Amino acid sequence: MMVTAKNKTINKSTKQTSKSNIRSLLFTFIPLVVFSIGSVPLIIWIIFVFYLIPFNIIVHFILLPFILIISLWILLVSEILISGAIIGLFNIKYMEGVYEYLVKNNMAFKWLLLCQLYTPIRKLFEIIPMGRIKIAYLRLLGMKIGKNTLLGGTIKDPCVTEIGDNVTIGEYAILYAHIQNYAKGTITIKKIKIGNNCIIGAGAIVMPGVVMEDNAILAAGGLVTKNRVLKKDKVYGGNPAEEMPITKKNKEQRNI
Repeated sequence: MMVTAKNKTINKSTKQTSKSNIRSLLFTFIPLVVFSIGSVPLIIWIIFVFYLIPFNIIVHFILLPFILIISLWILLVSEILISGAIIGLFNIKYMEGVYEYLVKNNMAFKWLLLCQLYTPIRKLFEIIPMGRIKIAYLRLLGMKIGKNTLLGGTIKDPCVTEIGDNVTIGEYAILYAHIQNYAKGTITIKKIKIGNNCIIGAGAIVMPGVVMEDNAILAAGGLVTKNRVLKKDKVYGGNPAEEMPITKKNKEQRNI
């Protein structure tokens, strides 16, 4: 009986190791496939250009810089939209909770895989402003975004971030919905909710579980620690963020 139990334990451990190895390989394989598919429109465009323009007179070569710029935009937009569509189609999304930070954990695996697919596109948005395309892409990833919203900052976890109408997020602001704890070997994911008519200033940081009620303002450079609630019609700032007096200027900006 003891031998049988020991064999079962060994078999279970072997299966888990095999599963982890397969998933580790997928981190390389899946992004390669997804971004390769994203390059297909560019390949079609290049074939079309060479079919249409023989490049046998000088005028054709004058057009070359314009063709290269168009090619670059086709590649960027196709990679963004196709990768977002694949993420949405195959539901590569995670939910809030506390999970083992190991590839064998299904939710941690989804988080890691989404990071592989999302991070290059997120970095691209930080370099090249693409307002409407950025919003469309984040919606494909499961993010809830209201009307008339400016997303100037970085959204680390779009599928567990919710933003209302008329929200302004300043440049270099960061919204984190996860915390990794290497000492405990865990990752904690908790939804961020931003209400209507909120302002998050440039360089501000919002941590997991934060709720900003309607009309709340977070000043530039402010840090909101995890699970905080910023009350309706209030102004916050500092590190950590604390309530600030509502000045005449704030009232005029928000009409409160």
